[in-house]
Amino acid sequence: MKLLLTSAGVKNPSIRQALVDLLGKPVEEADALCIPTAGYGHPMGSPAGAWRFITGRSTTPMCELGWRSMGVLELTALPSIGAERWLPWVQQADVLLANGGDALYLCHWMRRSGLAELLPSLHDKVWVGLSAGSMVMTPRIGPDFVEWTSPTGTDETLGLVDFSLFPHLDHPALPENSMADAERWAAALPNPAYAIDDETAVKVADGVVEIVSEGHWRLF
Repeated sequence: MKLLLTSAGVKNPSIRQALVDLLGKPVEEADALCIPTAGYGHPMGSPAGAWRFITGRSTTPMCELGWRSMGVLELTALPSIGAERWLPWVQQADVLLANGGDALYLCHWMRRSGLAELLPSLHDKVWVGLSAGSMVMTPRIGPDFVEWTSPTGTDETLGLVDFSLFPHLDHPALPENSMADAERWAAALPNPAYAIDDETAVKVADGVVEIVSEGHWRLF
């Protein structure tokens, strides 16, 4: 699966172009499914936040980019309806858009639903992550980002990439997300890690990692 791991959505022309490159066609010709699940697991999550994400009324552009079609894939519902029902929806989509929120909660429901097991076989699909929706693809999120307690009791996530992500670097509303905080966070991890601001994304295709940025970032 091709990945576009963002801090705050498709915030600038460079990130949008990276998305088009991964899709291999204009956004307007692509069919999308959005995944709001992560928002429900975070203490700051709310029904209003999920609605803003789905309807494209947030400050983190994802669903409002002009897709040919848009649907909602709620992972907590999938175990109750069976893969024979939802698998065709994923197969027919070009891109999955994963909301922010709690990465461990999202990871849990990706595994529980069967979506996590499916992802490596979706070679022609694109995953666009927003904050936690990006962090879920990494091997670990680090203790600083643990809010919801996973059944595993760890900070481990899916590990589809070999690096961790520190989003919202130097965000004015998040004083705990300074570069010094990111450096301390990265020092406690056994793998490489990127700190990225809201104008930056990590593009991963065919094992090649590329930073797409109109802001600032750092590799640890």
